[in-house]
Amino acid sequence: MEENKSPSFQNTLGMVPGSVVYVGKKHSGDLYVDVFDYDKNFFDEKELDQIEEAYPYIDSKPITWININGLNHTEAIEKLGTHCNLHPLILEDIANTEQRPKIEEYQEYLFVVLKMLYFDENNKLSIEHISFVLGDGYVISFQEADGDVFESIRNRIRYSKGRIRSMGADYLLYVLMDAVVDNYFNIIEVMGDKIEELEDDLFEEQSNDDITHEIQRLKKEILKIRRAIFPLREVVNKLDKSEHQLIDKKTRLYLRDLYDHILQVHENVEIYREMIWGLMDMYMTTISNKMNEVMKVLTIIATIFIPLTFIAGVYGMNFENIPELHYEYGYYILWVVMFVIFFGLLFYFKRKKWL
Repeated sequence: MEENKSPSFQNTLGMVPGSVVYVGKKHSGDLYVDVFDYDKNFFDEKELDQIEEAYPYIDSKPITWININGLNHTEAIEKLGTHCNLHPLILEDIANTEQRPKIEEYQEYLFVVLKMLYFDENNKLSIEHISFVLGDGYVISFQEADGDVFESIRNRIRYSKGRIRSMGADYLLYVLMDAVVDNYFNIIEVMGDKIEELEDDLFEEQSNDDITHEIQRLKKEILKIRRAIFPLREVVNKLDKSEHQLIDKKTRLYLRDLYDHILQVHENVEIYREMIWGLMDMYMTTISNKMNEVMKVLTIIATIFIPLTFIAGVYGMNFENIPELHYEYGYYILWVVMFVIFFGLLFYFKRKKWL
């Protein structure tokens, strides 16, 4: 996979609506298209070299899943859109990675946009734009680049596990969306572990600049996760309530379960969001407490030495008629007085539990 500079979202401003321009950073060198064609008693899996090779599968009777990797190949996306009679605005949203999760209903198909989340090898949150087109007997998925969370679904189709090969294309769309949502739980679990580690460090008073940066990074990550998940509630709810002919009544039960999962994920995101904000408050409180401890020690030291300094200042004055200056034991008495004041103040502070 090659990393090239991608067009900025601002480059699309002023363009004709429906223009297919890829806005993203994940460039795939070659267009990758894989096809799963199946029904209850039949299965076929192929990798295609050209997008035109997918046309016969779309028009065939068995259920077909076409997965396309490489949104930077906008010409191939336009060709497929023309064959499937997709609206130009749909093609624009497929290539626009800034598009928020949504669902669009058309007479012959449904269009769904999601965000696929995962942590890369550097433990950094990565967000991938993914969209689905549900048609009569087929589902087309569009991904930015290689790698996804659908391998378990591929195996279920290959080995006829579960009910997927006996259900329609609408159920296939459900299981694909469910795989994306299930992976959200993994993301949330990792976020929870990171927050707990930071809490432990703060309670152990290991506050440093690295913790501040980590809290700020977690705040940004949780906001990204929230932006990806929050609109998804409306998407699944609308899909469940839809009276579109492509959604079977049996599938609606699964969609309701998917909606429950999204609510659970969203609730966890909100909880962790509040916890992260609490971490910042906890960090500031820890810093403030440390500063208070330092100020308390300095105040005690200053309080002890103020009377001693006063005594030393009085007897350090250059006057000849100070009576104690000519007293034989004056020096020793002065030291005794200073020690009494010193230990007396320490005893007083200890009794007040200031030490």
